Amino acid sequence: MKCAAGEDRGVTVAVVVFTRDLRVRDHPALHAAARSAEFVVPLFVVDAAITGLPFNRPNPAAFLAQSLSDLDASLRSRGAALVIRRGDVAREVARLAASLDAAAVHISADYSRYAVRREQRLAAALGRRELVVHDAHVIAPPGSVTTGDGRPFSVFTPYHRKWQHHHPRSVLPAPRRLTLPEGLATGRLPDAADLCRGARSPDVAAGGETAGRKRMSPWLARHLAGYDDGHDDLAADVTSRLSPYLHFGCVSPVELASKVDRRRRGADAFLRQLAWRDFFHQVLADRPEVVDADWRTKHDRWRTDDAAFEAWREGRTGYPLVDAGMRQLAREGWMHNRSRLVTASFLTKHLYLDWRLGARHFFDLLVDGDIANNTLNWQWVANRILNPELQQRRYDPDLRYVRRYVPEFGTPDYPPPIVEHGAAVAAFKAARRRP
Repeated sequence: MKCAAGEDRGVTVAVVVFTRDLRVRDHPALHAAARSAEFVVPLFVVDAAITGLPFNRPNPAAFLAQSLSDLDASLRSRGAALVIRRGDVAREVARLAASLDAAAVHISADYSRYAVRREQRLAAALGRRELVVHDAHVIAPPGSVTTGDGRPFSVFTPYHRKWQHHHPRSVLPAPRRLTLPEGLATGRLPDAADLCRGARSPDVAAGGETAGRKRMSPWLARHLAGYDDGHDDLAADVTSRLSPYLHFGCVSPVELASKVDRRRRGADAFLRQLAWRDFFHQVLADRPEVVDADWRTKHDRWRTDDAAFEAWREGRTGYPLVDAGMRQLAREGWMHNRSRLVTASFLTKHLYLDWRLGARHFFDLLVDGDIANNTLNWQWVANRILNPELQQRRYDPDLRYVRRYVPEFGTPDYPPPIVEHGAAVAAFKAARRRP
């Protein structure tokens, strides 16, 4: 059930279920609960269905743990705390809501198959209690930007033209004061090891709304004007690096877009990236099977070559820009967008290996490994050939990015190319021509 936020319902207790919306500012569910209820219970369930799966990995787990700790601190400064439960989300939320006789449970909409099923199961488990679903994760929710006959767009350019005229909801302030029901046990905040055991990358960004906001405002002030010209400059590294904070909801995309002065240089290019994010989420909402099936199939018959995949994964292909990108990923749990394009194109076009292998490896390490964006970006790149040598000369001509991550480049320790560009591309084209 979707309801308008902010209406005073006279509810005594409201539960707010946090998922990928780990912030207090511009949080529609938290804002609505604070306006409508005397007591607000901010709840995070350590989901047993996720912590036991292969895609639960150390890098995002560490970022998540820090984000939860930061969220708890923000809630405590307002008089409440983050309540932690462990187990099945629907069962734990329903159990807590029943114990408090909460009349309403608030949650933010999400669009993956798992998130949609979670919402359905939660609605069933709550029974007579109201489930209020709020749009918080994107600027233009799926279904709000459509073709003339009301269908989802399948091509970005016409979607973007219409997206530019979409009027997003207003940015909401953080609640000034929150009150928990008396005697409620809050539970123990999970640390990274509770969520996923294993070593994380050494230079993963710090998680949390505080860290995200410290990055957001200064970047907009200092670097937005140069974004159009500089976002592909690998050595300069002047992209916002806000994608992990958007993925975990530590920064609101609506607030971020509202802070962009459209009259400034760089604004259109930056907002276009936010539009791509919305576009991929509406594709996922419309076609959830794209997570593991081709969105626009080319009927590829991918090769199997474990040695080539390992060389790509470890940054030992002999192509310096490809190797630098893969090593940045291993070191930071993040990769520059230009490098993502080049490394993905190399795997699918030069090695002719399945995009799903690459997407899964990215999910293993990326802190911003969004189901919609990572999967659909991989599929988009899988239909484009990028020459890694030309890309390196264009976007890292002085080799500063390469040498930052591949210190042995130019020495006898650096391997020769595992494939030759022209021959690899010819083999790829021949494979696609085969009946």
